[in-house]
Amino acid sequence: MTEHHRPVRVILRMDITPGRETEFEAVWLEIGKLIATRPANRGQALTRATEPGGTHVYYVLTDWSDEAAFRAFETSPEHVEYRRRLQPLRTAGTMTVTDIVHDLPAPAPAAG
Repeated sequence: MTEHHRPVRVILRMDITPGRETEFEAVWLEIGKLIATRPANRGQALTRATEPGGTHVYYVLTDWSDEAAFRAFETSPEHVEYRRRLQPLRTAGTMTVTDIVHDLPAPAPAAG
């Protein structure tokens, strides 16, 4: 598999307007279900960390078949609409696109 066609994991960090966390989670879940229908999407998760002082920071981890497929989604009209819906809920954010070098699945539960 060439570097260009390796699966990628996109890591988004989002700072959410205090008091709008529940709304953000609901909108993200609705959008996430739509993204999950894209053939190149390999799964995603929304995680939350509590910062000192009690504020919440969210991380979105989403896997794609390759970077080209992710970049095509990133510039699609659908993604522009998703960002428009989330923007009023965010105060800051960053994105990192990483190559998945090794992905070790959890072992199957023992029979028995």
